Amino acid sequence: MSRTRVKICGITNLHDAEIAVDAGADAVGMVFYPQSPRNISTSDAREIVDRMPPFVTTVGLFVNSSAQQVKEVLSVVSLDLLQFHGDEDEEFCMHFQRPYIKAVRVQGDTDLHRFCQQYASARGLLVDSYKPGIPGGTGETFDWAMIPRDLPLPLVLAGGLNAENINAALAMVKPWAVDVSSGVESSPGVKDSVKIAGFMRAVAKSSDDK
Repeated sequence: MSRTRVKICGITNLHDAEIAVDAGADAVGMVFYPQSPRNISTSDAREIVDRMPPFVTTVGLFVNSSAQQVKEVLSVVSLDLLQFHGDEDEEFCMHFQRPYIKAVRVQGDTDLHRFCQQYASARGLLVDSYKPGIPGGTGETFDWAMIPRDLPLPLVLAGGLNAENINAALAMVKPWAVDVSSGVESSPGVKDSVKIAGFMRAVAKSSDDK
């Protein structure tokens, strides 16, 4: 029986990271994008990474950063996985000797099969909501029917997920993993332990119902 993996993104402090892990999250994500309200400093990110238990994946999210900026983060923070949310090409994504996932903001004409071909070296494809000028963390869902069921890369579903809609999302999309941020927050960058617990219970229930 397969189990849906969960990444809780937009972690900004150790306390929230520990709450996420205690609730059963498989991965914690940290945003290295200054324009985001969930942006984290390298010193705070390092504290989180250094305190994570084994088998919890630490993920760093970047948006059109320069190679030097990514390297500067990696020189301080020992991230397990990189997540690219901008216009980075495959060569750039492969440049850092780390596994990576590529995010795609889905619109009506988005060809996800083409993205899988363009980023064949990625560990997975993350699909998110499209909103002009906002690279992620919109808190809005999109039409899950636009996601093909035969993508060659593991699928990570993001975009407006919360405890109320996650069961419907999992039943329809059947992703390898889900990525939640604003849906488990009390305010941008501040996680809510009750919402995290409720989200994890809902995901677990969907796995049990398979």
